[in-house]
Order: sequence, then structure tokens, then C-alpha cells
Amino acid sequence: MTGPVVEMRSVCKSYRRGDRELPVLKDISLCVEPREFLALMGPSGSGKSTLLNLMAGFDRPTSGTLVVAGRDLTRATGPELARWRAGHVGFVFQLYNLLPVLTARENVELPLLLANLSRAERRRRAETALALVALSDRLDHYPHQLSGGQEQRVAIARALVSDPPLLLADEPTGDLDAESAGEVLSLLDDLHRELDKTIVVVTHDPVAAARARRVVRLEKGVLSPQARVERRDEVLSAAP
Repeated sequence: MTGPVVEMRSVCKSYRRGDRELPVLKDISLCVEPREFLALMGPSGSGKSTLLNLMAGFDRPTSGTLVVAGRDLTRATGPELARWRAGHVGFVFQLYNLLPVLTARENVELPLLLANLSRAERRRRAETALALVALSDRLDHYPHQLSGGQEQRVAIARALVSDPPLLLADEPTGDLDAESAGEVLSLLDDLHRELDKTIVVVTHDPVAAARARRVVRLEKGVLSPQARVERRDEVLSAAP
């Protein structure tokens, strides 16, 4: 891509509760460049996940401009967003969101069901994605047969299988022990360095954020005036 992968201009997001309007994001302007690894930090309730959901096309801004992978998401219909998302955004959830009745390979194949591919091609691509996350020996295992770290790596393979230009991860290590979290973070780091993936990670963990090349801090729905942190030791030194 020649321009930013994500371009947000004066984005606001509010929800209605009865006759009250509750602002969540306030006048957010943010660009994510190709091959960037960005961490979005902030306390619970600061709007981090809402911001990530907007980037993924799961939700729409109340106002402002949002362009992701060249598509203006404020102008697309629900079905259009679903088709667009299948090929342009990979999303990694904190709690994996794997279907328990499907094997690792079948879970990874799911995003490809929206593409015009043969069953053999879907299988091949799923196996390639699982090889990227070092799970070629777990193709036919069900989620309950995997560790938490392995389940998250399956979820990352599922996010990668359509080779999207943008990978989004919402607290990807929040439900893992320290060893498994380290493995997942190392995997994301490898995907960024070796495959030039553009990655945005939401986290409250300074150890996770320190893997990124840039950190943006969100406080009460507003980006911090000092939104750029270039050195990893600065992120770690800011930890409680």
C-alpha cells in the first residue's frame, strides 16, 4: 500500500442509553503506516477495544472519517463490511473464539468460506497458516486438546489465513500465563519482522506493549498528547 493502512480523522464514538448519549471516543486522529507494529495502551474503560472494533469494521464511528486498507468504512453497508473484512483484516480475540466442534485446521479455514476457493485450496492455505505459527503437528486437534497458548496461536493462524494487510489483536495475552504470553508475543514480533505485517495490539501490559515499535496511549477516550514512545525501555519504565 502507498498510503496509511489506517487513517482516522476526528473520529468520535458514542452510545445511547435511554435518552442519554455516552461518549466513548473523542476526536481521535491516528494513522497506522504499512508494516508498522503499534500498541494501544490505556486503563480499562478508556475506549481501546472500541477503537480496535472501529478499525475492524465491527462498529461504525458516530462522526469523523475512517479509512482502512483504502476503504472508507463510514460509507459501507453491513454485508459490504463483512466481505471486505474477510480479505483485509485479521482479528485476534483475547479468548480465542475458536469453535469447539471444529479442529484447528477447520477453525482456521472459516474465513475462507467467504472466498471463491475449492475445498482443497482452503485446506492448503489453512495448513500453511498453521505452519507459520508452528502448529503443523496439531492440525486435527480440537480446542480442548490444546493449551491456551496453542489455542491463541490457532486464532492467529485464522487471522492470517487470508493474508490481510492489517492484523488486529485485542489483549491477545490477557488470558495466558507468562510463558505462553511470551510465545505469542514472540510470534507477533516474528510476523511483523519477517512477513512485514502491519499489526495493532490493544494491551494494558507494558511487557506486551514493549514489543511494538510505537505506543499510543488512550485516556478516557482521548489520545494522550504524548502519543509516541519510540524506545521500549520507556514503555517498561512507565509500568506501575
